[in-house]
Amino acid sequence: MIVISELEKVGEQYEKTLGPLNEESLLFGTGLDSLTLAILIMRLEDRLGIDPFFSRDYSEPKTLGEFVRLYENEFGRLNEKADP
Repeated sequence: MIVISELEKVGEQYEKTLGPLNEESLLFGTGLDSLTLAILIMRLEDRLGIDPFFSRDYSEPKTLGEFVRLYENEFGRLNEKADP
C-alpha cells in the first residue's frame, strides 16, 4: 500500500519511532507529528496526484485506516469520473 509505504519512508527520514501500523492505529499514534504528517500528505499528493483534503468535504481521519480510506475513496471517485 502506497500510503503505508510513504508513511514508513517519512518516519525513517525524520527518525521517528513508528508505533503499530494497522487500521485501528490512531493517526497521531503512528509516531508522526503534525509536521511529518503534513510532509506525508504532500508526498502522497506528489506521488498520487490527489489531495483528498482539498478536493471535497471530508471527515478528519482519526485512525490510520480512515486516513488510508480517504485516499482510496478519492482515487476511486476520480477514476469513476474519468470512465465514461
